[in-house]
Amino acid sequence: MSSKTSHRSKMVLSPLPRGLVDKAVEAALAEDLGLAGDITTDACVPADARAVAVVAARRPGVISGLQLAEAAFKAIDASVEFETVLKDGAQAAPGDEVARISGKARALLTAERVALNFMGRMSGIATLTRSYVEAITGTGAFIADTRKTTPGLRAFEKYAVRCGGGHNHRTGLFDAILIKDNHIVAAGGAAQAIKAARAHGGHMVKIEIEVDTLDQLRAVLPFGPDVVLLDNMSLDELREAVSLAKGQALLEASGGVNLETVRGIAETGVDLISVGALTHSAPVLDLGLDFKSA
Repeated sequence: MSSKTSHRSKMVLSPLPRGLVDKAVEAALAEDLGLAGDITTDACVPADARAVAVVAARRPGVISGLQLAEAAFKAIDASVEFETVLKDGAQAAPGDEVARISGKARALLTAERVALNFMGRMSGIATLTRSYVEAITGTGAFIADTRKTTPGLRAFEKYAVRCGGGHNHRTGLFDAILIKDNHIVAAGGAAQAIKAARAHGGHMVKIEIEVDTLDQLRAVLPFGPDVVLLDNMSLDELREAVSLAKGQALLEASGGVNLETVRGIAETGVDLISVGALTHSAPVLDLGLDFKSA
């Protein structure tokens, strides 16, 4: 097996696909505007009024989602100017300016909630991820997400994990094979499942299999899985699993992971730790948009 160093390299924050961003923003704005539009703003704010606003952090956290926020304002009025002060992945302190926006006041008011909803959700995920990453610093393990994401928002939530310094597990059912306990039962056994997966997936598709016991680990290693998921094992079991595998496969620890337990899990020598809470339980980061006086 090749060196594991490449699996621990720093994640690259490439921009999200423009089409994906525009589609999500369009759907969110349509939900908010309904059939009548922003009746409060249209009633109260002159059409020619202009404004300058600042998005600022109200609590400490890691920023994510600026691309979607900008798209939300520009979808209402393409002439809006959006200037980033901090970048995605940056740590913000309370009161720090994150972005400055200028343009027609109606556009800023109408897009505000959609922009902040995307940023707050994504920044919350990035912030929680950073906490897990920092908790295992120096161990050699890395933190990965799962498919436990909000329907329709997976690409953005997984991007937010990268902003926090975490790594992405498979994106969906299509880009890697993960053989879980129910697959093994349905296939007639672990060996049969791995052999069939190898024949079906070809040489470019990674194969991971879940095991619950050390005996199961011993049984699957000879069949050459790329990754073995060690489900809900104790620290002693994880240490023994590392000794048994001897680098034959990457080892992923999963189950019962929280900020109190993650350091001990990482210190067993496993390669990665998957944490569903990164995307299903991250609190929203409190960000606000305030108009500035002329």
